[in-house]
Amino acid sequence: MAIFTTHHVSISGISAAVPACTESNLDYDYVSEAERKLLVKTTGILNRRIAAPGQTLTDLAEIAGNRLLDFLGWNRSEVDLLVLVTQSRDYVLPSSGVILQQRLGLSQYCAAFDIGLGCSGYVYAMSVAMSMMQSGGFRKGLVIAGDISTSGTNPRDKSTYPLFGDAATATALEYNRDAAPVHFNLQSDGTGAETIIIPDGALRHPPTAGMYDVQEFEPGIIRSRRDLWLNGLDVFNFSVREAPPNMQQLCTQSGNPLESHDWLVMHQANLLMNETIRKKLKFPAEKTPYSLNDFGNTSSASIPLTIVSKCAEASATPQRWLLSGFGVGLSWGSMSLSTHGFACMPVIEV
Repeated sequence: MAIFTTHHVSISGISAAVPACTESNLDYDYVSEAERKLLVKTTGILNRRIAAPGQTLTDLAEIAGNRLLDFLGWNRSEVDLLVLVTQSRDYVLPSSGVILQQRLGLSQYCAAFDIGLGCSGYVYAMSVAMSMMQSGGFRKGLVIAGDISTSGTNPRDKSTYPLFGDAATATALEYNRDAAPVHFNLQSDGTGAETIIIPDGALRHPPTAGMYDVQEFEPGIIRSRRDLWLNGLDVFNFSVREAPPNMQQLCTQSGNPLESHDWLVMHQANLLMNETIRKKLKFPAEKTPYSLNDFGNTSSASIPLTIVSKCAEASATPQRWLLSGFGVGLSWGSMSLSTHGFACMPVIEV
């Protein structure tokens, strides 16, 4: 059972960077006007940010990280840990975390590496970084989370393209003897690996000349084997089945009852799915923020992006947070933490 607690690490600040280009789902030409309105109503996604050609995750992350470090007044030489969680690396190798170490001006004494997760990635990356820092060996760290998800979606696939947006976030962590403990509950199930998958282009199915050939699987779902495949019904059933007990178990084990949390911030999958989870938990709607309307599903960036865009004022005061990520893998996890005020920068357009 992967329920555990970390100590002596606090959040100092969060920032987020998104592409300047906005696409509205009301302008999505591959479905009828009635379908567009129904799409926006059920998913809660009106607008999404789309990376410009050639714009990568590290381009956004560099700006989010630099602005946060400048705002906090941290000396780059003090940052000794960088954890990047992404599924859209700049290269097959080397890792994008090491590239970011150089682009952010961090020293050679900084440990930097990647974690390859999507929707659950922020919770997982925070657990790794906080576990490494709690002994005091690392004093200041960055968790970078985000994806250029639109690079893997086919515009003619109505089951994926209108859902995803691009974003990168930076979370600054600091060793702090007075920080409240942070509790985690992590889970995974590889039997669902094909539920959300890009079939071709890696070692199992290496690149071929035909992997970009598109095929119509059903009306409105046209994609290649290098595009994202998503079984929406299976994802929905998995998420509403697994996420609530994961959070309930964490609350019981940590001694922090569900109702003691000021905020429930979930991975921004889609409104219908997230609201079903919230209602199963009987958690108040007014304490459950959404950034779906403005940014869509931004993969591992969605939790910190929601905090920055919807909870900035509250973040400056003492709060208790319940965070939950769930999706590709299949992988899911939650974390419960109390904060005593941290910086939330306005969302940066790049």
